Amino acid sequence: MLRITDLSFSIEGAPLFDGASATIPTGHKVGVVGRNGTGKTTLFKLIRGELHPEGGTITLPPRARIGGVAQEVPGNEVSLIDTVLAADTERAALMEEAETATDATRIADVQTRLADIDAWSAEARASAILRGLGFDAEEQRMPCSAFSGGWRMRVALAAVLFAQPDLLLLDEPTNYLDLEGALWLENYLQRYPHTVLIVSHDRGLLNRAVGGILHLEARKLTYYSGPYDQFARQRAEQRAVQAAAAKKQEARRAHLQGFVDRFRAQANKAKQAQSRVKMLEKMETIRAPEDAARTVFTFPEPEQLSPPILVTEGVSVGYDGTPVLRNLDLRIDQDDRIALLGKNGEGKSTLAKLLSARLPPMAGRMQHSGKLRIGFFAQHQVDELRVEETPLQHLFRECPGEAQSKLRARLAGFGLGADQAQTPVGNLSGGQKARLSLLLATLAAPHLLILDEPTNHLDIESREALVEALTEYSGAVILISHDMHLLSMVADRLWLVKGGTVRPYEDDLEAYRRMLLQTDTPAKPATPRKQQAQAARVDRDRVAALRAELRKCEDRLEKLGQMSEKLVSRLADPALYEDGRADEAAVWQKKYAELRDAQARAEDLWLRAQDKLERAQGRDA
Repeated sequence: MLRITDLSFSIEGAPLFDGASATIPTGHKVGVVGRNGTGKTTLFKLIRGELHPEGGTITLPPRARIGGVAQEVPGNEVSLIDTVLAADTERAALMEEAETATDATRIADVQTRLADIDAWSAEARASAILRGLGFDAEEQRMPCSAFSGGWRMRVALAAVLFAQPDLLLLDEPTNYLDLEGALWLENYLQRYPHTVLIVSHDRGLLNRAVGGILHLEARKLTYYSGPYDQFARQRAEQRAVQAAAAKKQEARRAHLQGFVDRFRAQANKAKQAQSRVKMLEKMETIRAPEDAARTVFTFPEPEQLSPPILVTEGVSVGYDGTPVLRNLDLRIDQDDRIALLGKNGEGKSTLAKLLSARLPPMAGRMQHSGKLRIGFFAQHQVDELRVEETPLQHLFRECPGEAQSKLRARLAGFGLGADQAQTPVGNLSGGQKARLSLLLATLAAPHLLILDEPTNHLDIESREALVEALTEYSGAVILISHDMHLLSMVADRLWLVKGGTVRPYEDDLEAYRRMLLQTDTPAKPATPRKQQAQAARVDRDRVAALRAELRKCEDRLEKLGQMSEKLVSRLADPALYEDGRADEAAVWQKKYAELRDAQARAEDLWLRAQDKLERAQGRDA
């Protein structure tokens, strides 16, 4: 188990932990929560040994392997699948040694260990993880250099999941995933065989993938059993009890102090007054829970337009003359709340660009109200803010004629107070930058607000505030998000972007989640021809993997056979049995016995691989 005892640690004199303690049982999946700046990422660094406690201890089981997502995957020419396979360093080392080892005993040990760790199915396991995170079979063979930073972070996540460390530390892993990838990760973590600590603000993930919550507050750690919603209820109850106790104590304190003030000067009451003074001194103060500053988003209200505000008729859209989406017949009214569903690469962002007039239609017709104003937010816009300028300067540039007091009020309406208004953007947190980008997207009081992954870097309180603001907003909203909680609370219509078109999804989000997790059950029955093509593709991939496994087994047997021939030749030499060489002969005989054992193991692996291949080919036939 992971045991944290009386942990103390400060950064630049500011204490983050002061006597913090917690115990995480082995195999538990735990969500790590707390307001931004409380020290969640620092705690991970302390557990990994990158930082050292000023006081207290962090104890892990002996030889426990700790793993986390690398900050960046190199943009080299190594393929995605090979990058992930290399993450299991033990397997990689054993596979290399299997090619060079000459000692029969060591060969047998290596082959036994490879069998124990199921090394021969590693490529299939790595491929399944990459597929779950959005990489198809062709992309898995492409080099890392072919992908952007966000996609490389998915590769880094795939690598650590494949390595299966004893303690898995994940810090906001869904920030680079779409909805489909986030749901796959939830399902994967539920079945992960070891201990997991996950920092996340994704309420759905914290409700479905973990069985406990580790809360960081007031420089202490508190462990709660159960998912996030249960933790939130317990916290609310505790705060209510604490507030009531503080109020009751304050009334008791006021009563005692009143008695002291009234009778201290009277001789016949002085002793009683002194007794109450001592009671006041001994009374341990119960503090009412501090109310954090309320998290807010204040969207300006647009005027009402006649419906519909936007219509597409037979529209096709794409890039460089190649359509991504075709024959779009869509209608948007000002009271719509629409979530876009669909796997990565199907065209959700392309549709968002079309509707926001960032991408012109290639065919068909688009109609919209002449007064229509559209607000657009995408995650890349956060990275495009001018880091040397302050939020106030950003607003001055967008609203040059507006008074500074009004601009400051706008910033405050998005949770950016007086201090943040004058702070260079480069020094703001990720959440504060996201708030500024959301403010810039809504300055003009848009009638249609398109949000592409708006919750990245926002904490749970900010996400709840965004839900509240979008619910009250009088304009239309189109959402692309991996946050199931946000989608379920805001969207009342679902559009599925799939197969080059967009159509209403008539079921609910939970049904969509179940459909994604049941990968062998398509959302809509496929045609027999399409089913046959899909089955053939799966079978071909499986047969190819099994053939590769069989070839490795055959190569191993050939190598052992060559060694056997050498040993047989050595043992057939009469000189080996001359007087005085009995010990040497015994050593060679022992080596031969060990080699025979290794050959038996290798033959068994070969037979199993051959059997798997024959069964797969029989299905393919």
